[in-house]
Amino acid sequence: MAEDNNGAFIWSIANLLRGTYKQSDYGKIVLPFTILRRLDAVLDPTKDAVLAEFEKRKNGTIPVEKLLPSVAGHDFYNTSLYTVEKLTGDPTNVRANLLNYIDGFSANVRDIFDRYDFPAQIAKLDENGLLYLVVQKFAGVDLHPDRVSNTEMGLIFEELIRRFAESSNETAGEHFTPREVVRLIVSLLFTEHPDEDASKSLSVPGAVRTVYDPTAGTGGMLSVADDYVRDHYPQASLTLVGQELNAESFAIAKADMVIKGQAIDNIVWGDTLTDDGHLGKTFDYGISNPPFGVEWKKQQSFVQKEYDLRGFDGRFGPGLPRVSDGSLLFLLHLVKKMRPKAEGGGRVGIVLNGSPLFTGGAGSGESNIRKYVIENDLLDAIIAMPTDLFYNTGIATYIWILDNDKPASRKGKVQLIDATDQWVKMRKSLGSKRRLISPAQIQHIVQLYGTNGEDPESMDADASKIFATADFGYTTITVERPQQFNWAVTPERLERALTAKNLAAVAEQVELALLDLSTARETTTNAAVFTAGIKKALAGAGVTLTAPQLKALAAGLAERDETAPVVTDSKGKPVPDTNLRDTENVPLTEDIDAYIQREIAPHVEHFWVERSKDNIGYEIPFTRYFYKYVQPRSLEEIDANLHKLVQEITVLLGEVERA
Repeated sequence: MAEDNNGAFIWSIANLLRGTYKQSDYGKIVLPFTILRRLDAVLDPTKDAVLAEFEKRKNGTIPVEKLLPSVAGHDFYNTSLYTVEKLTGDPTNVRANLLNYIDGFSANVRDIFDRYDFPAQIAKLDENGLLYLVVQKFAGVDLHPDRVSNTEMGLIFEELIRRFAESSNETAGEHFTPREVVRLIVSLLFTEHPDEDASKSLSVPGAVRTVYDPTAGTGGMLSVADDYVRDHYPQASLTLVGQELNAESFAIAKADMVIKGQAIDNIVWGDTLTDDGHLGKTFDYGISNPPFGVEWKKQQSFVQKEYDLRGFDGRFGPGLPRVSDGSLLFLLHLVKKMRPKAEGGGRVGIVLNGSPLFTGGAGSGESNIRKYVIENDLLDAIIAMPTDLFYNTGIATYIWILDNDKPASRKGKVQLIDATDQWVKMRKSLGSKRRLISPAQIQHIVQLYGTNGEDPESMDADASKIFATADFGYTTITVERPQQFNWAVTPERLERALTAKNLAAVAEQVELALLDLSTARETTTNAAVFTAGIKKALAGAGVTLTAPQLKALAAGLAERDETAPVVTDSKGKPVPDTNLRDTENVPLTEDIDAYIQREIAPHVEHFWVERSKDNIGYEIPFTRYFYKYVQPRSLEEIDANLHKLVQEITVLLGEVERA
């Protein structure tokens, strides 16, 4: 195929760079030159017309940037007299002429080369005698749209990105998601359920949908989504939209849009959390692989301000996660970007680590985010993936599928799929990536999701479980126990009491004043009698304590005594012992009063539940739901193994002695 030949040839050009560039930097040269050659070929049919119009209009009252796109037939153009082929005709001035050619592009394309710092790369190539050779090589690559379609060009570009990312293992995972992982997410995202509204189907002739990635990286997820729709729904079209913060990755993603014939301005540069590049817009599909476990301290003031001022009108109304991990902020951002249900609804596929499943108790930012997503029936499914799939981390990861307009069969339900065993070992590791998911395994996981995995005859029935949304919720109740103390002045208690900060200045005087009581070691459960005795002993020694000092002294001389009377306040209510305060998580599916009588009352004599402190939380204990009991080895088997090891060690020691 044309793309195979061209892709291999372009890749071979990297050999020219060996010695001058590190392998991990090859992409900084080959990728922008590939973009340049494609744009050169795309603009070739209208080049003369654009130059003629530019000469005629360049001094006119209407800016040429408004006139030339229509002449070029694209939303970009070039007004330089040069082409890549013409550059080869003047080896001596190739550097100056190439810079002139780059400057001739419209601002929206020139931005791509600026992100690559392309003039600096051109200078380095020229200084090392490589620039003309590279230009000459690329002039020999035929990337004209008549020979290489947008789809084929996209495949070439993706393959180059993949190769360069894999050759730079230390950074690949930051901006490049393994292709098989993306294919799985995309396949799940576009799966249509049997009872889904037919009008939403991509099978509808002329269907036009949008897919948005707020952490677009090099645009890989958007590209795979586009490829999937082309393959499975050729009558539909997909508009790709995204935002990316890393300059080089942004340049690649933007170039990919050009290569695919997408609107070049659909990819926006900037920090999604602080500067939403698609403010006010919603999309049919959202897809993202945000950074795992990365703090959002730099964005905290902006995010906090939006949370405080806009609440649920903004993106972060449900809550804010702890600053050490901002991945749930991207989840909330995507929820806000979902097409409203009245307009056809939206779906989201996002990769998260394990932390968002359970981190944070009831009332925390993380729990409140889960609560919002689950109680609004947005969570459709979570798929646990194998470890060691990503280039820069081997941690457990999960795909969350969200849907704000579920079909009837899935309303009020959440599907959990355990796909941790769906992997094959790679022949050669790439950074932390030691495993991949095969096409057959992707199909298997998608089938589990598409059929709800509820076939009781299936060998994999245990890999898919369906839960009601309430199954993930719980009420945290506060269990109070009253103060019950006895008091005594003993050397041990007195030493402990005098460590109180506000008694440091009078510790010696207090110790001498209470010497007689300490010797007596009398114990009482009557707080009033004990306090009166303390005051009397202190007064007799001429020691005066403030009320806080006296309270600290009495507290230090007290010990818990479950046989003592319950301490009450002035209204006769029991005073809670904060050291014994406890909480219990009661599933939402259980009656709280029944839980108290069953789980607490039989074990504690004096207690009460402070129901005014009830707090509803949500967590998804994925591992617990799929825990499989493994029978431990028998003692006989363990003994036999130990005996075998002892024999082997004895033989080895004998060989050492003989040596």
